[in-house]
Amino acid sequence: MRRGDEFEAAVRRGKRAGRPTLVVHLNFSGEETPLVGFVVSKAVGGAVTRNKVKRRLRHLMRDRLDRLPRGSLLVVRANPPAASARIEQLAAELDAALDRLLRRRESSTGGHK
Repeated sequence: MRRGDEFEAAVRRGKRAGRPTLVVHLNFSGEETPLVGFVVSKAVGGAVTRNKVKRRLRHLMRDRLDRLPRGSLLVVRANPPAASARIEQLAAELDAALDRLLRRRESSTGGHK
C-alpha cells in the first residue's frame, strides 16, 4: 500500500485490534488483492530502529498474506515497545490481532469471506 487515501480508508473506516507492540487496522474495498501498509513513527526510535521494525513486520506479513480476504486494506502500526520486542513476540501479537479482526469480520458477514 502506497497511497494516502488507502491508508486513510483502513485507519479511519476500518476495524482496529491493538496489542502492546502494534495496532492493526483492517478495512475492505472491493475485490482486489490484499494491500498491506506499515506505519512506524519516530516515537519507535531513530531511522535504523524504525527500518529494522519495518523489515521485521514486512517479513512476518509475507507468511500471513494468504489469510487476508480479497479486497483487504491492512495497516500495521508499530508502537514504541516494538523497537525492543523479539521477532517471536511481534509474530504472536500480529497473529492475535489478525485473528481478532478476521473473526470479527466472519461473525459480521455470517461466516462468508
